[in-house]
Amino acid sequence: MQIKTLKILFILIFFSLSSQFSIAQELKMERSTEKKIDIPVVEKSVQQNDTISTSFETLTKPKDSTQTDSIKKSGAAIENIITHTADDYIREDFRKRLMTLHNNAEIDFGEINMKAGHIVINHETNVISAVGIKDSLGYHQRPVVIQEGQESEHDSIKINYKNKKALAWNTKSKLGELDTRTGVMKKINDSTIYIRDVIITTSKKEIPDYHILVSKGKMVPNKKIVAGKSQLYIAEVPTPVILPFAYFPLTKGRTSGILLPSYGSNNNQGFFLQNGGYYLALSDYFDLAVLGDIYTNGSWGLNLQSNYYTRYKYNGTLSFRYENLINSLRGFDDYSKATNYNIRWSHSQDTKANPNARFSASVNLGSSKYYRQSLNEYNNNSFLNNTLSSSISYQKTFVGTPFNLTASITHSQNTNTETIVMSLPSLQVSMNRQYPFAPKDGAKKTALHKLGVTYNLKGDYKINTSDSLFFKKEMFDTAKSGVQHDVSLNTSMKVMKHFTLSPTARYKEVWYFDKVNKRYDAVLDEVLTDTIKGFNSFREYNVGLSLSTTLYGDVAFKKGRLQAIRHTMRPSISYNYKPDFGFYYDEVQQSIDPSDVFEYTRFEQGIYGTPSRSLSNSLGFSIANTLEAKVMSKDSTEIEPKKISLIKNLNISSSYNIAADSLKWSPLSINAGTAFFNNKLNLNVRATLDPYAIDVNGRKINTFNIDNGGSLFRLTNAGMTMNYSLSSKGNKESETNSQRGTGGNDSNRTSDGIFGENMTATNDQNSSTNSDEKTKKTSKLYNSTIPWTLNLAYTFNYANLAREDEISSHSLMFSGDVELTPKWKVGFSSGYDLKNTGFTYTQLRFNRDLDSWKMSFNWVPFGTRTTYNFFIGVKSSVLSDLKYDKRKVPDRRLF
Repeated sequence: MQIKTLKILFILIFFSLSSQFSIAQELKMERSTEKKIDIPVVEKSVQQNDTISTSFETLTKPKDSTQTDSIKKSGAAIENIITHTADDYIREDFRKRLMTLHNNAEIDFGEINMKAGHIVINHETNVISAVGIKDSLGYHQRPVVIQEGQESEHDSIKINYKNKKALAWNTKSKLGELDTRTGVMKKINDSTIYIRDVIITTSKKEIPDYHILVSKGKMVPNKKIVAGKSQLYIAEVPTPVILPFAYFPLTKGRTSGILLPSYGSNNNQGFFLQNGGYYLALSDYFDLAVLGDIYTNGSWGLNLQSNYYTRYKYNGTLSFRYENLINSLRGFDDYSKATNYNIRWSHSQDTKANPNARFSASVNLGSSKYYRQSLNEYNNNSFLNNTLSSSISYQKTFVGTPFNLTASITHSQNTNTETIVMSLPSLQVSMNRQYPFAPKDGAKKTALHKLGVTYNLKGDYKINTSDSLFFKKEMFDTAKSGVQHDVSLNTSMKVMKHFTLSPTARYKEVWYFDKVNKRYDAVLDEVLTDTIKGFNSFREYNVGLSLSTTLYGDVAFKKGRLQAIRHTMRPSISYNYKPDFGFYYDEVQQSIDPSDVFEYTRFEQGIYGTPSRSLSNSLGFSIANTLEAKVMSKDSTEIEPKKISLIKNLNISSSYNIAADSLKWSPLSINAGTAFFNNKLNLNVRATLDPYAIDVNGRKINTFNIDNGGSLFRLTNAGMTMNYSLSSKGNKESETNSQRGTGGNDSNRTSDGIFGENMTATNDQNSSTNSDEKTKKTSKLYNSTIPWTLNLAYTFNYANLAREDEISSHSLMFSGDVELTPKWKVGFSSGYDLKNTGFTYTQLRFNRDLDSWKMSFNWVPFGTRTTYNFFIGVKSSVLSDLKYDKRKVPDRRLF
């Protein structure tokens, strides 16, 4: 009995001391601020069945099955170390095993960081609860959870720090390009999160431009959201667009998926769906888009597009289009069918991949009528030009030697005549200029030291065929091949201090692998031509000499801003001699009369031409002029005058053939060019003047025009081109484009504006419509400016070779853009044919930036390509299928 009394007394004393110690600890904790404490969390056997989540991606670290231990840990094992701070107080209740942090509270446990106004840690249930602080200013310091760089904000959240289950209310988070606001979110495990009352959008505004309201769904972190009923809201106004279920991909990078088509109709093919298909993200290095078109009258089309990219090595795009077009309906008089195809390939190599070797490709080939008949192609450059060209080349520099190798495959196609010329392949080996007599120290003082030798070898296998025989074995029947060698010598020396004398010599040797043999057939009374296989060659050489100098004329001004004017003139006289290689020519009888013969050469079908038939002994004359001025700037702080080009070039050239028996003078050629208004207006003029007269039949005769009662020269043709670029003040984009100019013949790129812009499909994988998605513009309410650009191109050509006396072409092209507001842009491209009195290809463009949306309307109001394309849709690629795309196909006949 005494022993039991002692036990009871001992227990009462123990609890009394524990209570006093707990109170002292609480007082001590209340006095501490901004103090960081490491608390060992002891594992308990209490199981929590319903706890909870943070954001969609922040609390989803996958479990490692290799770390699962079947042996039960001891009660003293440390599971996590929780570090925490707070501004006001950190209070711990040892009885209830609770820790409370208030005002700017922050804790770290594992890979999770949590900040909130008020945090409670329950070591009994292993649950961390976080809420904000509500006062007279509102609700602030909302819980923010960060895990592995992902951040989410909540009204309140509960997390079990043992099994990482979570339950959160009113969560805001960013999942890639998607911004989500979830009413209730419940995390079950690493791969399952249930969500309810979710707002999904890509708008960055507090009140979004649009959103999709999901009643309930399931999310697999970093993979997908599978939702139930989903409704589209625009400016918080519900729309009748309701889906029974929805799917949102959350994977990072490119993912495979369906590409929704656009629809429309035309008079010949009926209703249609265009550019619908499937996108395949095959790997990180290349992809494939399979698109198709279908029309109610039976027409269809197929489009394959692929992009590939390897960092620091190469990148490119490849596309193949095929269309089977039916015009009208079977049984009608206007019924017809046509098949067209087009192949495009663009490949470029990174400059750092290999400095001594480079491979590139630019291919655009296919049916000659493709760009004119296609119902789903709006490449204005290719439509308005009549030439398709391709080039695939490999260049190699042999280090330590003067030799370079270039192997290429070229293609040129005239879409009007439907003729195709190809080189399969073309091989060229060149040797850089070598100076065999140069001294070892490199100083070249004498003409012998400056004597340079160059060598070029070129081999071609050329095919001339037609569109109908392309990719058929018949295209090789008329193929020709050959090899050409070129060796040239040249040097220079000073004559009388001010003149430069440059002698040159050239040797050319050509190899062919067949020859032409002509013979007269008396029975048929005609000349027959036979092609005989075998090696044949011919050789040519010529020598030349040129004398040139440079003259300067300066005029200085002592008053005004104009300081000086300089005229630079570079006259040159050249002499060239090339003998007659008539021994390569043969005679053949062409009628029953044995004396009726004509000359031919067995090399006349060669790809590098034939040997020279007549003696060439000519003198050449040329004068190149430039005119420049030095003008002081209006800015008094600038000391140096500015150099201005008054005449960029004024070139005059002609020649005199001493060996010719008549018409020894060649026409006088004049070319001039200049620029005005700070290089905004470029003017080029050309003219050809012939000193000889013509007869009543328009043929040139050996009589000077002045001796025939005319002027000194007869104007045979002339031309003038003028380009003018205008823009509003401060429009840097227009100024950059003006300075860069236009160039290149890549038909895949968009037009520079003169011929209009290409109307690519909105789901085209090579489209650049989203390039300005991240560009933000702000408008000013006062002192606003309206940026604008205007491009003018004027062309005038005159022909009078045989008394035509006519203007062959006369047109004015114009294009421009007007930015009515920072988010409204209107563009136009058109022209007027002054000779035929009519407007040329015209296009009107309207673009509206709707923040998270974009809208565009392209319209061709008249002509053979009358069409329009209206589009409004979400900018973000994740929801790019949320769009309205309506286009009208041109109503043009196939034949």
